[in-house]
Amino acid sequence: MARPLALLIHSGGFGGRQWRKLAELLAPTHDVLAPDLIGYGEPWPAGKPFHFRQDVERLAAMLDRPADVVGHSYGGFLALQLALARPDLVDRLAVYDPVAFTVLTPEERVRGFAGIKAQYELPLDEAWLAAFVDWWNGPGAWAKLPEPTREAFRKVGWKCSEEVATLMADYETDYSRVRAPTLVLGGGKSPEAERLTVERLARVIPHAELQMFEDLGHMGPIVAAERVNAAIALSLRR
Repeated sequence: MARPLALLIHSGGFGGRQWRKLAELLAPTHDVLAPDLIGYGEPWPAGKPFHFRQDVERLAAMLDRPADVVGHSYGGFLALQLALARPDLVDRLAVYDPVAFTVLTPEERVRGFAGIKAQYELPLDEAWLAAFVDWWNGPGAWAKLPEPTREAFRKVGWKCSEEVATLMADYETDYSRVRAPTLVLGGGKSPEAERLTVERLARVIPHAELQMFEDLGHMGPIVAAERVNAAIALSLRR
């Protein structure tokens, strides 16, 4: 009998190596896939349109059997989209701060993204990347990143901006149709719009459990990998 399969989906701006420690933790019980999304290995051409559905389709094509699917931020959003598009391929979900903003009302979106929309509409340049990183992590976060990390973001900047543009334009996804048992994790110090999204998702998805890390922010799976990974592994092994 084949072992359980785990698909680990990284967040925007990072790569599959984000989940290296979780892959090691799951290795005794699961076969693990932790791929780079489109544009994070072979670069996506700057200026060429992209839609998140292309990532969903590529992830589905990688699976030869149903998988437990884990995702962070944009990766969590893709995990949920995969569960809706191909429920036959998803056994269980674990998503940390998924950017599934469809669950917010229009008024909540306006309030939650006040002051950031104009910045996200800038041409893709250093200011856009700074606005993106600072919104998630606090003012000055971009400037505090090591230069190699900033350069890595620059290399995937266009693809990342297209991810943001297409997921922000999604107003129609009905997450109440997710049928896989789902662990929704979130950071208590994440932006208000994300905290509300996490709480709302846990109520909307029929078989969902909510676990908040009150002392962590959006980058919890990276800065507190041991704690977050332990919660995910426990959920997948139930």
